[in-house]
Amino acid sequence: MSTRTLLTTAIASASLLVAAGVQAQAGQPHERYAYLGLGIGFSSLENDREDVDNFIESGGRNFSIDDDDNVWKGFAGYQFNRYLAAEIFYADLGRVRLRGTDGASTNLESNAYGASLVGQLPITTWFMPFAKIGAANWETEVKGNLGDSELDLQDNDGFDPVYGLGAQFNFNPVLIRAEYERYDFDSDYTIDTFTASVGLRF
Repeated sequence: MSTRTLLTTAIASASLLVAAGVQAQAGQPHERYAYLGLGIGFSSLENDREDVDNFIESGGRNFSIDDDDNVWKGFAGYQFNRYLAAEIFYADLGRVRLRGTDGASTNLESNAYGASLVGQLPITTWFMPFAKIGAANWETEVKGNLGDSELDLQDNDGFDPVYGLGAQFNFNPVLIRAEYERYDFDSDYTIDTFTASVGLRF
């Protein structure tokens, strides 16, 4: 390839990059806007067997824990300014499976809905890390048994904190997120989630 061809290609590439940058800047949203999004990912239980045993009030410890599962979430929010937003959300937090030593199993299926305040740091017009804190009404349904009819397995619910960290990438009107959240159900049961989300701003 000749020097002239290389130079022409470089100039054309630079022109395209400049044009794309100008278009991206022109397409940035106002500081105030509403948004909707959906996310998927996975969850992990952050408790040991004794904690889980206390949570379901079973009185038995002869089981192993399979605590990784897929999750999904939906959220809607409003950005008040560049630094602050508020969201409502619903999350299906997946399933934790307890396997008894005799092959019996119990599933703990959890979901939560609530609201969060989101603090944002607009590093650039398209990249924005954030932190959030809120509260969720949650429910864990216990299905199955651990091979002992005398064990008292209990469904559980409550209203407890939710907090997280993440980063948002803005491509007007699309937003893309990657985030970590902790659902702190109580001292005996805590679920961490890692999700990727896509949304639209209005």
